[in-house]
Amino acid sequence: MAAAGSRAGSRSRAWRPAAGHVFVSGYVVLLVAFGLVPTAYALNLAFTDAGGRFAGLANFVRTAQDHRFLAAVGHVGTYLALWLVTLTVLVLALALLVHRLAAAWSRAVLRFVYYVPGALAGASSVLLWLFMLDPSVSPIDGVVRTLWGSTFVAVVAPGHLPWLFTIIAFWTGAGGWIVIMYGALNSIPHEVIEAARVDGAGPLRTALRVQLPMLRKWIVYMLILSSRPAPSSSSSRSSSPRRASASSAPTTRSTSSPTCTPSTRTTSTARPPSRSTC
Repeated sequence: MAAAGSRAGSRSRAWRPAAGHVFVSGYVVLLVAFGLVPTAYALNLAFTDAGGRFAGLANFVRTAQDHRFLAAVGHVGTYLALWLVTLTVLVLALALLVHRLAAAWSRAVLRFVYYVPGALAGASSVLLWLFMLDPSVSPIDGVVRTLWGSTFVAVVAPGHLPWLFTIIAFWTGAGGWIVIMYGALNSIPHEVIEAARVDGAGPLRTALRVQLPMLRKWIVYMLILSSRPAPSSSSSRSSSPRRASASSAPTTRSTSSPTCTPSTRTTSTARPPSRSTC
């Protein structure tokens, strides 16, 4: 009897609402409203035609046959390669630089400066880069004109977008990763670094042979999260095939990347994917 009562009491305690359920309830509501429902809606658009009838894979076949498909895939691949390589090299270099500073106040200031761009709202970042990339008003107009052209239309040409989005993505998303890598460097035992110094290893050799190998799992984690597409991009990719089936002319190549196709020049400064967004 005592054992049965104990089991019944444990079951009642297991099912009793706890404070944790209250805390996560808000997130669950937002996840359903802005994550699961849009995903289900996008899937419905992808597999139905303009009349709402089931279309199978016809929308995707029509999308793949579009003449802009391979160009868009190439732009997305170029962007990912540039973004991931730039992110890995510069984030690790800047994190190691901050970690090498002796003064605590300088480390705090640099971490704050690195993190500020990522804290800006998306709309603010878009407006800022619209201003920076317009040669007529940009404070770095000489650099913009030399690298990409003398007009805004020339600057945001499709061939320039992978490079532009790499710069924008690094500016908005690298700061948080620098802070994370700095924390990971602090987790390395001081005895290990001191032993390397005693063995005659300089700063560069210590970074390459000791610190970076011990950060391998953090680097992989950063690359996985940074290579994810932005939620808005996935929604656009899923919904584009249905829009294509509603018109006689192919208009579907925003399915690979809504930012790297000839039809998106006027929206070239949209927020890129990151750990975010792409």
